[in-house]
Amino acid sequence: MNVNYGFNATPTARPAMGDQLVDLLLTGLNEGSPGASEHCLVYLVSRSASDPDIVHVTEGWTSEEDHHRVFAGETAQAIVARIGPLLAKDSAYTDYVPVRGKAAF
Repeated sequence: MNVNYGFNATPTARPAMGDQLVDLLLTGLNEGSPGASEHCLVYLVSRSASDPDIVHVTEGWTSEEDHHRVFAGETAQAIVARIGPLLAKDSAYTDYVPVRGKAAF
């Protein structure tokens, strides 16, 4: 499968809540969660090296439609609802269409 849609999100947690935000985002990889979907080909959670409350999420999907369909599900919506109270401000988003590259984990 190819990544045909993706985005980067940069949420900023409330002071000292970066660990909680990362832990919650990583539940997105659990069985039945969005990152475990066959349509999610990249789900990477990273932290800023200079500010532990700034988190970067990179997602790659088979299509934008698949992403929206999966995120409309109950599990994804429950995760999204729990993220809001941890945030200091709205997340910055950059959408993209991958051209070519490599990811090996």
